[in-house]
Amino acid sequence: MKIHTFFNLKIYVCAEMKKSKLALHWQILLGMFVGIILSLLLVQFSWGKTFVIDWIKPFGNIFINSLKLIAVPLILASLIKGVSDLRDISKLSKMGLKTIGLYLITTVFAVSIGLIVVNVFNPGKLIEEKTKLELLSSYQGDAQSKISIAESQKSQGPLKALEEIVPSNIIKAASDNGNMLQVIFFAVFFGIGLILIPQDKAKPVKDFFDGLNEVILKLIDLIMMLAPFGVFALMAALVAESPSIDLFKALGVYGFTVIIGLFIMVIFYLAIVYVFTKKSPKFFMNGILPAQLLAFSTSSSAATLPVTMERVEEHLGVDKEVSSFVLPIGATINMDGTSLYQAVAAVFIAQALGMELSFTAQLGIIVTATLASIGSAAVPGAGMVMLVIVLAQAGIPEAGLALIFAIDRPLDMCRTTINITGDAAVAMIIAKSEGLLHSPHVKEWDDDYKSSSI
Repeated sequence: MKIHTFFNLKIYVCAEMKKSKLALHWQILLGMFVGIILSLLLVQFSWGKTFVIDWIKPFGNIFINSLKLIAVPLILASLIKGVSDLRDISKLSKMGLKTIGLYLITTVFAVSIGLIVVNVFNPGKLIEEKTKLELLSSYQGDAQSKISIAESQKSQGPLKALEEIVPSNIIKAASDNGNMLQVIFFAVFFGIGLILIPQDKAKPVKDFFDGLNEVILKLIDLIMMLAPFGVFALMAALVAESPSIDLFKALGVYGFTVIIGLFIMVIFYLAIVYVFTKKSPKFFMNGILPAQLLAFSTSSSAATLPVTMERVEEHLGVDKEVSSFVLPIGATINMDGTSLYQAVAAVFIAQALGMELSFTAQLGIIVTATLASIGSAAVPGAGMVMLVIVLAQAGIPEAGLALIFAIDRPLDMCRTTINITGDAAVAMIIAKSEGLLHSPHVKEWDDDYKSSSI
């Protein structure tokens, strides 16, 4: 009876949200706000933190898992469909070169911005010795685990990353969201095979993936109806599990420096979108905002990918032929926010430890952070592992990683938001260059459901 009542209540709330015509991004913001306030109130009680972790956080995890559940099927269906629709391998190679070239340019720009802002604000020189020792002591264990993972990656040969792009078993590769590059390789390879065989033989296979793609997109619609509730649970858990406020104060300037750099990246994206597509900043931000908020709450480009694709196609007017190719690749190799953060974090740690980095060492950070961002998995916390490699290249002690663990989670949320924003901007530019940028299909999320019933 209780379960039946709960589902009736959930259905009623969803129906009322649709009737209210409140845009999705406002619903998500409301969920975030309520989650933060409720958690702040509950943690004042001795039982509050346990209650949030045991009874609220699981719903946030369920929401993330539901998005991850369809990430691999979405990439397979959309990328195979997108590649096979090109009907011309030369067009595929042309779009691929444009995409990778633009992603590399934006990543190098992001790392450079990170180095500029951290050298202007010098946040590492402001941290007190007492606080530094406290941070090193509190997070030494977490730092060591990331160092161990990075050491195993560094011990591999120079071509190991290239070797691992080609899966030995696609079923095994598709079973882990951390193997997105392998899934993308198989999808592109499969799509090329469809191009090369006679159209009458390819048509049944293409029709299957076209239908699968439509089903996945409808599943995204259903999942997004519960996005405000999922974000509510995630934010409540984040507040309940946060370290002491004193540690956050000590790292406030460092966090502010990262956020300033990320804000500059947003301005950069708006500028290049306007220059190359003539679309206004308001148009771009309104279109991508729900995906940004979801990226902020999940800290995962992979989990946000289904929503990013839906927003870019339906609200920014990017043709599926472009979005199904550009966005899955971007979610895997384009980590502008992560690379900017790595540049700031590396110099911050060096400053905090009293090290002076030469111009050559900082140029090395640009190269290493760019390459590291390409290999960074699109999941929460992956950037921290890649940061160890950046620190090692610059000769900075990896133990300094413990200095930034306390504030890494909220910054991870911010940089993931930038990651998917960069993906969307590049998708629009590629679509414009290919003549595949159209008028948006829908103007508001609620329009999709005005005539539907739960």
